[in-house]
Amino acid sequence: MTRKRRTEMSIKIKQYCLSLWAIFDPLYFRLTRLHQIEKKSGDKTIIRIRLTRYKGRKLILADGTIIHRNDLLLKIHLHNVKLLNQIQGHSEMRKALILYRSVQESLPYISRYLQIHDYANNIKGLIGITMLYKGCRKLGFETFPIQNQYYKFFKQVAHSPIYLLSSNKVFHKAYPSPMYLLMSKNRLLHHSTCSPIR
Repeated sequence: MTRKRRTEMSIKIKQYCLSLWAIFDPLYFRLTRLHQIEKKSGDKTIIRIRLTRYKGRKLILADGTIIHRNDLLLKIHLHNVKLLNQIQGHSEMRKALILYRSVQESLPYISRYLQIHDYANNIKGLIGITMLYKGCRKLGFETFPIQNQYYKFFKQVAHSPIYLLSSNKVFHKAYPSPMYLLMSKNRLLHHSTCSPIR
């Protein structure tokens, strides 16, 4: 089989998987109690969120914010189907740029949502778990390893589909471990002033 033929087959398989994912995504959205972050125009951002209680070890963020077990956080989820449809057919560098800009554009709207939330005073910041964390520090996130090996393995399995579907060279590089992403509320609010909502 030629390289071109293998590439074409890979693209078709990814498109088929994305079509199936898109069918089940609305059910996943409801079952996980996610909330879609929208722009002023009504368009949806790449980010979905829900309230969560942190269950890991104590973490100290760069600005001094301390995250304790059971602290209230906004858990962020990428809208994976939407993201994967946007990045299909692009180079690895272009994919990373699309992801970076999509998250960057979402942060002011997440900040606005947090400020009007009923539990705004109790929410300490944002948390997420991802295998796609390259460039996240430039967005204001900090990465922390997952200490519980069972939970880490579970998340690696759960996040494998998006990693496999998002990369052109998944079999030619080391398989990354999932990481916690965290951003304090103060840093998020600072982002909203630096990146005003349009």
